[in-house]
Amino acid sequence: MKKYFNKISILGLALTLGLTGCQSEYLNPSSASETQVVNDPNGLIALCNGLQYRFTVSRTSPVYASVTAAGLTTKSLTVLNAGNADEDFLQKGGANVTETNGVVKNLWEQSNLVKANADLILNNVSKVNDPALKAYITAHASIFKAISLGTLAQFFEKAPVKVSENAAFNTRQEVLQEAVTLLESAASAVTTTTAPTTFTNRIVGGIDYVNTAYALASRYYLMLGNNDKAIELANKVDLTKKSEYKFDDQSRNPIFETALSNINVYQPLDLNMGLPASLAPNTADKRIDFYFSARTPVQGVYRGKGFFTANTTSIPVYLPGEVSLIKAEAYARKNDLSNAVVELNKVLTKTTDVWGLGAGLTAYSGANTQDAVLTEIYRNRRIELFMSGLDLEDSRRFARPGFDKGTSAERSRNYYPYPNTERLNNPSTPSNPDN
Repeated sequence: MKKYFNKISILGLALTLGLTGCQSEYLNPSSASETQVVNDPNGLIALCNGLQYRFTVSRTSPVYASVTAAGLTTKSLTVLNAGNADEDFLQKGGANVTETNGVVKNLWEQSNLVKANADLILNNVSKVNDPALKAYITAHASIFKAISLGTLAQFFEKAPVKVSENAAFNTRQEVLQEAVTLLESAASAVTTTTAPTTFTNRIVGGIDYVNTAYALASRYYLMLGNNDKAIELANKVDLTKKSEYKFDDQSRNPIFETALSNINVYQPLDLNMGLPASLAPNTADKRIDFYFSARTPVQGVYRGKGFFTANTTSIPVYLPGEVSLIKAEAYARKNDLSNAVVELNKVLTKTTDVWGLGAGLTAYSGANTQDAVLTEIYRNRRIELFMSGLDLEDSRRFARPGFDKGTSAERSRNYYPYPNTERLNNPSTPSNPDN
């Protein structure tokens, strides 16, 4: 991996280094170098590596920003040093989260930059003559554009789908619809195509393209409320296969590097994983020991673990348990409680999976009502997908108590304000949400 991120992707990163923050265009000012890169298949692959690097590596990445912001806003993480002001203000929530917040700014800017550079690849992939190579470059760029759009939709009320000067803003539904369209197209491109060595020998690796496209499309269809499509695509995911963001000692796991390798930024608040006491994990739940170094705090601090144990630890793009819980939720929302409980039990009784994650509990024995089953699904999403960055979206979708519920609030905001770098450069920027 070091070889690819440090040598090949440098060319891809060069196309974005000249971009300042969150501009209204997100376009590369160096047209000469851009022309040279996009006319060459190896240049396009370098750009593909650049997408993954920007999305996953360092404190500025959307991976760091989404895990951090969602966890702090939904009270599953706690800041240990108020000197980390941006994280501290996210934890406090409400009006403390302003247009200048650095984590929110990175979440917005870097997601938009990945989207813009993915567009650059997709707009020039027709120049690749090898059909198989073209298919995999298309799939890679489509997946990272889709996950960038999906990330924006999880944290902001609106976002631009198109890359243009003074870009118009689209609704969350339109943003998510664009994401699923890209993902279904990506799956179609590579389902019956073997990746050529001209791609596999140059790409960073770790992404299972077909299963990732289906899993993420299922995730976003669920957010759109299209339960039938969520089930259809989730059924196509092979749960025995991994899809992962890989790291090494130069391109490091951003959560371990920044937060969990020390006790100076943040750690989990407690063993409840952001859940109220009434929904706290069962003490027999094996997932507690997967995500925590110990069940007792050290000097008052709980230490997180999970997928953040070293600079080189991979982070899953999605988890098998998420796919089962997507189906469980979709069935429950259709009031098909029998099938919902079948899928829920796959998570509750699972002792391990391809990632070594399992609850090892008994099957669901609660009330056979839609509300009760959905509540248990929510509970297990928060436990199974701890520190996944999906917490805030889940809290809203399941209508958990919001910021206006006082001491019973389970989140401190609904959506984030648009960074001032966007507002100053794009007159189309909407008003900020109240909270």
